[in-house]
Amino acid sequence: MRPTAVFCAMAAPVLAQEQLSVPSGQVVTFHEAVLNEAGPQGQTARFRFIAPGIARDADFDATVADMQHLCDTYALPRVTSNAVLPQQIIISLSAEPVPFGVAAPDIVQYFEAFSLQDGACIWEIF
Repeated sequence: MRPTAVFCAMAAPVLAQEQLSVPSGQVVTFHEAVLNEAGPQGQTARFRFIAPGIARDADFDATVADMQHLCDTYALPRVTSNAVLPQQIIISLSAEPVPFGVAAPDIVQYFEAFSLQDGACIWEIF
């Protein structure tokens, strides 16, 4: 899918280089949010974060907990204010900025998908 719009107006404005704490203790920085065309899953909202502290041997459970936290506390409040509610939110963490849709095998990246049910982010094993 190709991006069709970048969220420009969200309920809570995003400050450039906004740093966020996550349960693991690392600090992540919001990078961008992209709304994709409707597909088999419906609209998809992608929230991309830079997390310089992630590593290939990162603790999987801690990483998933961080991504769940970002979906619950960051992404969900922003999508619920939009006219079209996405069917899925994808949270990504990247050790360095990577252009959307570009493969970068030398940069550590994690992606997790969440469906929205009853106003909550539900982790879908990607």
